[in-house]
Amino acid sequence: MDKPAPVRKVIDAVTEIVTGDGEDSRSVPGAPSSRAPQASEPTEPRPPLPPKPDQQPPSPVTATGRATGAPTDVRAQNGGYLTTAQGLRLPDSDHSLKAGPRGPVLLQDHHLREKITHFDHERIPERVVHARGAAAHGVFRGYGTAAAVSKAAFLTEGAQTPVFVRFSTVLGSRGSADTVRDTRGFATKFYTSEGVFDLVGNNIPVFFIQDAIKFPDVIHAGKPHPDREIPQAQSAHDTFWDFVSLHTEATHHTLWNMSDRGIPRSFRMMEGFGIHTFRLVNADGATTLVKFHWKPKAGVHSLVWEEAQLIGGLDPDFHRRDLADAIEAGNFPQWELGIQTFPDTPEQVFEGIDLLDPTKIVPEELAPVRPIGLMTLNANPVNFFAETEQVAFHPGHLVPGIDVTDDPLLAGRLFSYLDTQISRLGGPNFAQIPINRTHAPVNDMLRDGFHQHAVHAGVAPFKPNSLDGGCPFFAGPGDHAFVEVPTPVAAGAKVRQAPASFDDHFSQPRMFWLSLSPVEREHVIAAYTFEVSKVYEQAIKERVLSVLAQVDATLCSQVAAGLGLPAPTMSARDAAPQVSASAPLSQVGKAWPSTGRILGIIADQASDLDAVRRVRDAAQQVGLLPLLIAPTGAPLVEGLAVQRTFGAARSVEFDALLVAGAPAPGDDDRGARDAKSGAVAGGQSTLDSRVVLLVNEAYRHAKPIGVLAGARAVLVPAAVDPRAPGVVLETEGADVLARLTDLLALHRVWDRFPASAS
Repeated sequence: MDKPAPVRKVIDAVTEIVTGDGEDSRSVPGAPSSRAPQASEPTEPRPPLPPKPDQQPPSPVTATGRATGAPTDVRAQNGGYLTTAQGLRLPDSDHSLKAGPRGPVLLQDHHLREKITHFDHERIPERVVHARGAAAHGVFRGYGTAAAVSKAAFLTEGAQTPVFVRFSTVLGSRGSADTVRDTRGFATKFYTSEGVFDLVGNNIPVFFIQDAIKFPDVIHAGKPHPDREIPQAQSAHDTFWDFVSLHTEATHHTLWNMSDRGIPRSFRMMEGFGIHTFRLVNADGATTLVKFHWKPKAGVHSLVWEEAQLIGGLDPDFHRRDLADAIEAGNFPQWELGIQTFPDTPEQVFEGIDLLDPTKIVPEELAPVRPIGLMTLNANPVNFFAETEQVAFHPGHLVPGIDVTDDPLLAGRLFSYLDTQISRLGGPNFAQIPINRTHAPVNDMLRDGFHQHAVHAGVAPFKPNSLDGGCPFFAGPGDHAFVEVPTPVAAGAKVRQAPASFDDHFSQPRMFWLSLSPVEREHVIAAYTFEVSKVYEQAIKERVLSVLAQVDATLCSQVAAGLGLPAPTMSARDAAPQVSASAPLSQVGKAWPSTGRILGIIADQASDLDAVRRVRDAAQQVGLLPLLIAPTGAPLVEGLAVQRTFGAARSVEFDALLVAGAPAPGDDDRGARDAKSGAVAGGQSTLDSRVVLLVNEAYRHAKPIGVLAGARAVLVPAAVDPRAPGVVLETEGADVLARLTDLLALHRVWDRFPASAS
């Protein structure tokens, strides 16, 4: 099957880079422009540069979903001269119009007023939640395996559907850091032939609350304290733990958030979940209840807490940079969309689990996840504001074959998302913003309003009518109409209460805890200890411990010890429930493709540069992204460009290290110039102390480390045991690379972490 044009374009660009002479530093992702600039300011007028090969704008369809056939850059800036918004060419934009060189400034300066007025209104309200995000374009290919349960056209075999995916954190503002401990949003917009379908989920399969009426409460509790507006993008504070320790239905989600799932390695390496139970409808009208899962082809991997904290200061944009760079390098992230299916019974219960309770999962041992399609992200946005910031998701954007259920959290989201978009995006016509436009024909009889881009013809925007020839008409059988499933509604009193099946708040948190490996349990204990230690009020700390005691005694006692508090004594009634583990809930023990992983190669002028060149080229050939780390930014030799310096590099940027040299201290290896200097070696080593720190951190974070024969002097000052798991000592670079690639498939060398929480 031919690859879509955007995919082909990026692959060609990457192939040209990899097979070239390697002298262009732009072969490493991150170049800001599609062409390298010249040193002097250009003066010869020319049209705007095209986007980079990895970028793709929204499809050029009209506000009513009509394909224009226009080139993809039809909305881009045009012409080689600076103009006003009306196209008037301007000779100057550096000086206001004045009465003489010293002023005053004249009110008649129309360019000044237009420029400043537009600037004053550049920003729109940021999202209350999920404000911090990154996004990419892609394509979804249906496998056809869902045909028995859904008539949705985009799920049919071979159907290729454009998508736009936005990843995000929940609590922080737009300016917060990427690697905070938080839930991540995973929202996908499918531009299907039958209309837009939005699958709006998270990287955690359960939610804090069971009913949408509690959503303002959980968000107000998690947000910064309203008096000081701190802490930003964190849950390690009194208001959050006050809420979740009192509202124990939040325990399951909180435990996931305190696990490694709360600090993913990359957007490319995290799962996505639809959270709610949805209803699918097949061609015969039969219904099936389902849960949606996104499974990353790169595996599910996380940071360790020290890495997350370091990255927050070193590179707050770590996740969005990682996503954009991977796409630019041609390492396109992929996820399989899968479904768990359940009989659509009146009770909507499966194996004792209430399917309408969004704080519960169905273990994959009970209902396997069946793949139904593959999503590939293959292009970056051209403009962050126009696309990533203005994209508008809504769980009520459905297509024939997919319907909602009576999940009380989903019911509130169906109202809230639409209401939010009207406020954020300036009115009811947000669907006409290019990134939100459907690729299906639109004839909606909606009229006017702020930012109306469509030019509606006709005189009768009402039904029935004869003046417009009766148009638009209702869709009949076989016309792909969306018809809500006529599910029976049980008779009952009008009440504010939840079913009894929602009352169990601890069985599934305990199942999650029991499913984790020993090292993952250590991370959960550390996370709870860190977070609750930030709580000021002693009563809240004690209440959190009483909640943890109902999950697991070891978890509770270990956190209590870290807080310097006694573990509570629990009654038999409050004892942890008896449940079984579920292996798919652990991130440890599986092997994944190493494609797209970042390999740091440490070298200097004294290294065997031919060997360095060979291992760099070999790493590219197996799909790794090799970055050369050297004393300065100057090429070590012609054709061997340096991407990172000892002063700028930090271990958290790399998935593995290959040490090809033992560099002497550089001229900038001193505290006044670089505060990292001497952090491990104490300034007494004959080696550059920044290199020693790099290797030491990578070792402590359980990353694979390869060391060539001439570089082994680094091991002792870096406190690296050469016999430890994942430390590769070989003479030939090819042998080191082969073993590192195998180790990267496991993400970390987990055996290097001692664990006591069994």
